[in-house]
Amino acid sequence: MPSLEDDQAETLNIDVAKLRDIVLKAHEFEQEEIPDDPDPGEAPESDIDRETLLDAGEDPTEAELKSLIDDLNDDEIVDLLALVWVGRGDFGRAEWAEARNMARDRRPHQSSRYLMGMPLFGAYIEEGLASLGHPPDGLEEI
Repeated sequence: MPSLEDDQAETLNIDVAKLRDIVLKAHEFEQEEIPDDPDPGEAPESDIDRETLLDAGEDPTEAELKSLIDDLNDDEIVDLLALVWVGRGDFGRAEWAEARNMARDRRPHQSSRYLMGMPLFGAYIEEGLASLGHPPDGLEEI
């Protein structure tokens, strides 16, 4: 039987509204399609494909998501990283403090690049929040 302590949501150093914005933008970013390579006999539709645009940093969704992450302070980045790792299953709720410590110690220099390169990044945030006892009502728009 769960204790009262298990019913309490873990405290976060990042506001749920910021997380909602990041999740919404991450889902939008994840849904953008990079076109398949054209058949060798076909004429390309455009000289510049989606992958080239992404590499050049000209994708507005990518730029907005990167900005949302890069604008976070150190404590918020640590919690975002730890939250993603909990959502991905690397840590459980009981290991929240350990996940935070590891995020603080191993925080990538370019956290936005690391996180945005992770498939299902937005879903991991949602899963992490649920695992830490945060109800989805704060993220109802997701």
